[in-house]
Amino acid sequence: MAKARDIPGLDGELPFAVAAARTVRVRTAELFEHLDGVLDVGDIERVHDARVATRRLRAVLEIYRECFPREPFRAALRDVKALADALGARRDPDVHLAALEELRAALPEEDGPGLALMSARFRAEQSAGNDELAQALEDVREFHLHERLVHLADAAEAAGTP
Repeated sequence: MAKARDIPGLDGELPFAVAAARTVRVRTAELFEHLDGVLDVGDIERVHDARVATRRLRAVLEIYRECFPREPFRAALRDVKALADALGARRDPDVHLAALEELRAALPEEDGPGLALMSARFRAEQSAGNDELAQALEDVREFHLHERLVHLADAAEAAGTP
């Protein structure tokens, strides 16, 4: 799992809204860096890292909720949640398939056909999750989520800078 980056200059002396702006900028950048390659079913850790990044971003948005304009905040939070849900729809079958591979090595060969059926079911779920994730990524681009998150940070910083 990717380690969360430190927030430069974050300390107890910083105005709350400025801390919000800095934190949202860093967590937004992390999320969008982790979105590269998430549709590649051969590298399931990318999806995991992106999902963790959505959780971190969602948490800081909720912690600093009062620093942001209400309606843009609510829309951005809704879209971050939708992206997290799509990442989850893809991640769950990834985890099941990995566990099934470990199980396959420990079970007798005669269990192979049953495991193959389960594997096929999870691969179908993985494919459907990937389709859902692809649509979510298209929505992120189409509705400019990255830019909207940066604007929230900008609005918080402007409100918190003396």
